[in-house]
This record gives sequence, C-alpha cells and structure tokens, in this order.
Amino acid sequence: MKAKYANPFTDFGFKKIFREEASKPLLIDFLNALLTHHDRNIDLTFKNTEQLGQFDTDRKAIFDIYCENETGEKFIVELQKAKQNYFKERTIYYSTFPIREQAEKGQCLPAFVVQAGSHQLKAVYCIGILDFTFDDYENEPEKNDVVHTIKLKNQHGNTFYDKLTYIYLEMPNFHLKMN
Repeated sequence: MKAKYANPFTDFGFKKIFREEASKPLLIDFLNALLTHHDRNIDLTFKNTEQLGQFDTDRKAIFDIYCENETGEKFIVELQKAKQNYFKERTIYYSTFPIREQAEKGQCLPAFVVQAGSHQLKAVYCIGILDFTFDDYENEPEKNDVVHTIKLKNQHGNTFYDKLTYIYLEMPNFHLKMN
C-alpha cells in the first residue's frame, strides 16, 4: 500500500487537511489548542468562504476557512505561504465581514451600532498561519515567538475589547526539539 501525504503549506493540502467535513476534528483540535483560555469548541459549521462587500463596487474576500462554533463565534483561518507586506491589513479587513454579518437582516449598520445594547456580538477570531515572519519584532524579545495573539488594548495595556482576536503563527520560528 502506497502512503499519500498532503503538504499543509499548499492551498490544496491545507484545505484537504482542515476544510473537509471528514477532517473537521483536526480543525477543532487545532482551534482548541490555540484558544486554551477559551471554552472548548465541540463542533464547527463551515460557512461560505466567499464574502461579498455591501455594495457591488466593494472588494470581496475569499477565506481559506470560515467556520462558526456552536455558540456563534466566528473563525477565519488563513494560510499565507509567501510574505505579503499588508497581511495584517488583510486580516483586519477580513474580520469586518463576520462582525457585519451579525447585524439583523434589513438593519443598516449605524442603527445596529446605536442599538448595540440589545445586540450581543459574538467573538471573531482571525488566525493566520504564516510561512514567514513579520519584521515588526526584529528588535523585540518576542521576535522568535511562534504564536502572536493580538487583542484591542487601551493606552494602559488593558484589553479594551475581548471579542476580536488576531492570532498569527510564524512557522519559521517553530523548531521541534528532539530528545
């Protein structure tokens, strides 16, 4: 019997490993490992990976993986093989889609914001698996960290909003230690 392997750093391999219904337990385990402080995901529902803008003239977004857990929290997982100068901006843009879709149908966004007391937003997580490192940490002690978790913070370093999280895995910093 000939063994078959999928390279997780190719579009085909990544989606084969994580975006098929049969491999959903792998994705759940992966997310649970990243979000250790978080309630465990028991199940996920895959959502449409193609997101259209509000207007025909708006840019659209196509996610590698877009899913939702049983409590309505949204997860975008992106694999980025080649270094892209504006990858952070892209993930911030991507995070607007699951936030915006939480507004009730027929409700314009300004009315949603005004009535936010009656609407509870669900958490949004944008996870980037990178085959490169960001230059931002070049002179920082955390420059060799594999996982960078970013939340909105105020000027005192306190979390301002805990339902929007960006997680970047810099795979070149990952080194498996063998005994």
